[in-house]
Amino acid sequence: MTYIKDFDQLGRSDLDEAGGKGANLGELARAGFPVPPGFVLTTAAYQDFVNANGIAGRILELAALPAGASNDDYETAERQIRALFAESTMPGEIGGELRAAYLRLGQHMAATGEEAGTQSSDAARVAVRSSATAEDLASASFAGQQDTYLNVAGPEAVTAAVVDCWASLWNARAMAYRSRNGFDPSTVRLAVVIQEMVDADAAGVLFTANPATGRRDQAVISAAWGLGESVVSGAVTTDDVVVDSATGKVAQRRTADKNVMTVHSGTGTAEQPVPEEKRRAPVLDDDAAASLARHGTAIARHFGVPQDIEWAQAAGEFFILQARPITALPAPSADAPTEWPLPYPNGMYFRASIVEQLPDPLSPLFADLIDGAVVRSLNALLGEAFGKNVVRPGDVSLPTVNGYAYYYYSNAGMRRVMGQSLTAMRALAKGKANMGIKGWRDHSHPKYRGIVKFWAAKPPSDRPAPELLEGISALLDAGASYYTAVQSIIPIAATSEIMLRAYYDKLVRRPGDPSAEVLLLGYDSEPIRAEKSLYDLAVWTRERPQLAAAVTEGPGTGIAEALRSGTPPAGADGALDRELWEEWRSRLQRHLDRYGHAVYNLDFVNPVPADDPSALLETLRYFVRGQGKDPHQRQQLSADRREEQARLISARLGPRRRAVFRRLLRWAQKAAPVREDALADVGLAWPLMRRMLLELGDRLTASGVIAAPADIFWLRLEELRKAIDFGLAAPGAAITGAERPARAEAVEERRMLWRGQRKAAAPQLLPESRWMERAFGSMMPARTLQHAGDVITGVGASSGQVSAPARVLHGPDDFASMQPGEVLVARMTTPAWTPLFAMASGVVTDVGGPLSHSSIVAREYGIPAVLGTGVATQRVSSGQQVKVDGDAGTVTLDSSGAP
Repeated sequence: MTYIKDFDQLGRSDLDEAGGKGANLGELARAGFPVPPGFVLTTAAYQDFVNANGIAGRILELAALPAGASNDDYETAERQIRALFAESTMPGEIGGELRAAYLRLGQHMAATGEEAGTQSSDAARVAVRSSATAEDLASASFAGQQDTYLNVAGPEAVTAAVVDCWASLWNARAMAYRSRNGFDPSTVRLAVVIQEMVDADAAGVLFTANPATGRRDQAVISAAWGLGESVVSGAVTTDDVVVDSATGKVAQRRTADKNVMTVHSGTGTAEQPVPEEKRRAPVLDDDAAASLARHGTAIARHFGVPQDIEWAQAAGEFFILQARPITALPAPSADAPTEWPLPYPNGMYFRASIVEQLPDPLSPLFADLIDGAVVRSLNALLGEAFGKNVVRPGDVSLPTVNGYAYYYYSNAGMRRVMGQSLTAMRALAKGKANMGIKGWRDHSHPKYRGIVKFWAAKPPSDRPAPELLEGISALLDAGASYYTAVQSIIPIAATSEIMLRAYYDKLVRRPGDPSAEVLLLGYDSEPIRAEKSLYDLAVWTRERPQLAAAVTEGPGTGIAEALRSGTPPAGADGALDRELWEEWRSRLQRHLDRYGHAVYNLDFVNPVPADDPSALLETLRYFVRGQGKDPHQRQQLSADRREEQARLISARLGPRRRAVFRRLLRWAQKAAPVREDALADVGLAWPLMRRMLLELGDRLTASGVIAAPADIFWLRLEELRKAIDFGLAAPGAAITGAERPARAEAVEERRMLWRGQRKAAAPQLLPESRWMERAFGSMMPARTLQHAGDVITGVGASSGQVSAPARVLHGPDDFASMQPGEVLVARMTTPAWTPLFAMASGVVTDVGGPLSHSSIVAREYGIPAVLGTGVATQRVSSGQQVKVDGDAGTVTLDSSGAP
């Protein structure tokens, strides 16, 4: 049997025979890259070795550790398995082929000058490296899990190193890694790479994409003097160089003080001090770094994916020792901005009100459309409230700074508005400009519904492109006008609760009495009704065991995929009954038709539940399993307690004090639920608006303007208008002769910029100054960003204390990671986040206050909340133990509990 394969006999399809490392090296060698010569002892040799020695079954027995096994358990198994290999003997056929191949390699090295006559062919120095079948994969690298032996010389030493490599397949770290990544140990085998040992002057690692930012246009090099094994293991300090892949120029460089290097020593390796003249000298100059980066770019192009490459340099030449796909590479991201340049001078910028529902940088198309929509709606409202000519063109806008939305007010406009504040208060009190609860109920809400109904009358596919853009603008204008009208309800709800609390705490409350918030709980609101609807669907599902099993078993992605495909998922007893499945889908759709317009984020780049219900599924599955509280019962208990406490308190008050208390109580109880109802319907237009946008996106994709329908969100409004004017959004239109869509590069760059901007902590007020913070800081929905130590301070918005692991969620894409009992940590929450509150033990946000949505819903659920911390999503890690004190308004971090 042939157990040996030279590199030129192997390619990437030979994974089962050569393992990941061997297959990739063969592919590189055959493609002409500078790979040191060598061969692979195939996986068949490993299998025949363990079979011939009768240890295959015993290895699997020892490796079959239960889930949750400790490091000690794995280390004990490793010692026992290594003993099995040490006591085994090499079969003659395998040993003979290995010796012959090693001698041929030595002869080749001597003939081509590598050994230069200094050693005989049977003493050639080689590297002996493990190459497992579950290694160097796109999904899991297994980097460093098995062993490598450097500077090995002589047939006997090579044979011993091979046996040690085989045994290292069962290292404690390798077994634990395979267990975590779900690899069946019985299917894993090991090949061994035997390769010329490069006498490296320098070595290191090259990433053909930036692993920190995900940028595919940057190569990142780590370089050290001597051999590269210590670089891979992290044992030595390295220079770090970032090269622009397109230009070949060095973009960044960090030259380290390199005090130790790894070198050949006898028939092994050793560490020695770096010569003084080399310690602070760059390992690679700019030309060498550019040359290495070009090798990397060519290799990545050959494999079709970004690569993690081990390299060595000897006598000025580069050699490729290994290449594998980069795993877990993030989407490309620009650097986070550090400066906040103001687009308009002589004014003030505020992150408040509408931007509470815009926590991220804006997508370009939304930014272009929302600015005009907000300006028009604000000018209309302010003109009614303050009088004509008080607010003038240019006084108000919604620009972006580093992508983040800010309300901008010119200094002159602010002075005029402040001078008419009493006029505005009288207009609000009298319900002018359709403001307040009555204005919302009788005018703003019906008008908004009417506009949505008008544009929903015809399917988007039947509308010409100009009409679609007109409808999108009209719907966004209607949403902005509606939101502006809702802003007149928020101060009413806030004032009523503040006045009730102040009167109650000062003149009514006695020791032992509940807080004033208890008197406002137990009322239905749109988010609570949505939760009840989801709970009722879960109860119906639970009563049908086959359906319940299909919904709850396996990952939530399975049921989400079944919803997308329309194919029933598998139940406990095989394929789910289609009629039952269709009935369940119909019930879910009715829920989405009623509540699926709730927005996670007002930027229409984000789907709403009506588009993609997958974010609801974990809460639904939670309820189907019988976990969580019945919201009907919870609300009834809160209502009963509210009524009983109000009755007891009223009964003990004198006539005059009772009359004032009841009047304030009725006012607050009327306003609080209306605020949540009004906010929940802000997104009424969003499902239709997104369908219109994606219809345009479909047409632009077909014409070659963009690569995918969702790329439309990353166009500028002027680009979209020009495409429509040129007829490129009409069926059958096409751009011909282009290798890729016309705006593909611009879309990719804007996404990359957006991801970098998202890493920044946007200031609440601009320009940043002490007087701005003193004057307006207390009004902002997030506190100052300066926090020290393990305690983060915010606003206590729902009383109680809890210690639990945190779960940091940046949006609906993260919802599936939420586990019952965790503390929900987010920049902010909107009514669409309410289903997660059923699973959470506490809530912490960057943005918000005691009268925000998070506060009101947390009280209904009886869980503590600390809001407006400004920094929680940056300071807290998922899995970290935190203590949330909703009374003190603090979040205490357990640094030892960080993952």
